[in-house]
Amino acid sequence: MSELTTVARPYARAAFEFAVSNNNIEAWSTMMFFATEVAQDATMAKILTRDKAPKELADLFINVCGDQLDENGQNFIKVLAENGRLSVLPRITQLFSDLETEYKKEIDADVVSAYALSKVQLNELSISLEKRLARKVNLNCSIDKSLIAGMVITAGDLVIDSTASGQLSRLSHTLQS
Repeated sequence: MSELTTVARPYARAAFEFAVSNNNIEAWSTMMFFATEVAQDATMAKILTRDKAPKELADLFINVCGDQLDENGQNFIKVLAENGRLSVLPRITQLFSDLETEYKKEIDADVVSAYALSKVQLNELSISLEKRLARKVNLNCSIDKSLIAGMVITAGDLVIDSTASGQLSRLSHTLQS
């Protein structure tokens, strides 16, 4: 996975910087996600692994995408094809999306709780996380009844475990120290 990220990162950064410099982030994001869907199609995935000339692959890919790609998007696909990187497009798109989120000063926070949170609780949680992380927070909530009580919040590298089992584990560790 890290090798895939290493290969994909320069392409994602170049596409994102181009989108920012042309004030066209939303359009690029749409193109990238559409092209990723095409790349992940079972038939297209098989074609991308065959030995074909880069120009032939690029032309085929661009024809499948149709008018969903503008001229710059088509050029991006051609560069990927020339460098044998069309199969890396899903990871490039994910990294592009991460750069977009960082640029917009947003972060996704996964909240796993024992029970459904009320709108008031969600609002308070969102405000607290926005203050702590200094950015807009998009909450992705799910329920895991095995937690019994509390919640686990994951936002980037930050993990907040306020579950009953997490608190008991920390207490046990403290008592053993």
